[in-house]
Amino acid sequence: MKLLENETLQLRAPEPEDLDILYRWENDTRLWRYGNTLAPYSRFSLKAYLADAQPDIFHSRQLRLMIVLKAENATVGTVDLFDFDPANDRAGIGILIDERYRRRGLAAEALSLMKEYAFRFLRLKQIYAHVPERNEPSVQLFTRCGYGISGRLIAWIKNETDFENVYLMQLMAPSGVDSSK
Repeated sequence: MKLLENETLQLRAPEPEDLDILYRWENDTRLWRYGNTLAPYSRFSLKAYLADAQPDIFHSRQLRLMIVLKAENATVGTVDLFDFDPANDRAGIGILIDERYRRRGLAAEALSLMKEYAFRFLRLKQIYAHVPERNEPSVQLFTRCGYGISGRLIAWIKNETDFENVYLMQLMAPSGVDSSK
């Protein structure tokens, strides 16, 4: 099996053809608080992002991959590594699955593919996620994928009326994976 794909999914770099779907996702105000977005994205700015996106995580310190459902050739989400810290062998991870494709196990599969990439190719020691305490489906997803709750950040993200706590969830590289460089 190739890196970044399995029988069901492929993770690939963003393409110009992804402009419309990225525009929809990035401008969904219900998601802004999870990604620290404060204003809408224009098509122009997203087009520039797609044209200038650096595939080199060592240069940009982040990597966004599109999640493609192979059977339908449909782009169903994104998975991101961010705050890449090669000195300490860690990165944050985030995932978005389009509403129409949720509850099919696709997020868990995409996280598994990204885990293999992070631990076996990038040789990271750990990946982590900030998961809102009230987002029970995401807490369950990351728990099922082997992440443990290692901390609780109090009043970390603002919602419409208040602040929410966030779990810091970590996944360590398996002991058999050499994360030394």
